[in-house]
Amino acid sequence: MKMFRVAAAVVACVLAFNAHAALFEDDEARRAILDLRQKVDASQQRVTDDLRKAVDDNAQLRRSMLDLSNQIESLRNEIATMRGQNEQLSRAVADMQRNQKDLTQGVDDRLRKFEPGKVTVDGKEFVAEPAEKQEFEAALATLRKGDFAAAQTSFVAFMKRYPQSGYKSSALFWLANAQYAVRNYRDAVVNFRALVVAEPDHMRAPEALLSMANCQVELKDVKSARKTLEELVKAYPQSEATSVAKERLTKLK
Repeated sequence: MKMFRVAAAVVACVLAFNAHAALFEDDEARRAILDLRQKVDASQQRVTDDLRKAVDDNAQLRRSMLDLSNQIESLRNEIATMRGQNEQLSRAVADMQRNQKDLTQGVDDRLRKFEPGKVTVDGKEFVAEPAEKQEFEAALATLRKGDFAAAQTSFVAFMKRYPQSGYKSSALFWLANAQYAVRNYRDAVVNFRALVVAEPDHMRAPEALLSMANCQVELKDVKSARKTLEELVKAYPQSEATSVAKERLTKLK
């Protein structure tokens, strides 16, 4: 009986041990499952968080890209505006430079009207005042129109106003021609002679002597006319006036 009790006790112990062991194993498995579930949940949470963060980052990136695009568009508009302003400024500068050039040219032109300048008349170059040049040309224009009396008055006034003018010899020649035209032969002779004496190398000198001889012929002073023609032939043998003088000498008696 005692043996039976002992065996029963042993069996009970074994059963109790086995039950305890099974219970222990269930707890361990439960904890393992719980731990695994917690890890899975944590992993899912991290994935969810990462995904949410990625979505947020992507939205932020989109906003940043949109802001950058807006800034680029704004810069383009500013550049276009600046280009337009630059073109306007360039046109304004060009207009100002053109106006300044025109103004400078206008000032130069006005100053030039009062400044002496080089002129060439009858092969002679000299410096003349603008008013002096204008007055001489006006007198010459009057002569060419055939108003000889007015031309005579104009040349006399010119020579009084500009006694040292570079136009003097030419003025004497044309004055004498105007006087010849109005039959003022004596004064014409004086002025033709004055030209030859003052500038014997003047291109009008041979013609002046020929015209002087014509005046003397008109004055019935054939002797003086012959003498003048002979002077012309001797002094200017190669001139065209000399050919005419030679012909007239053969006719003068």
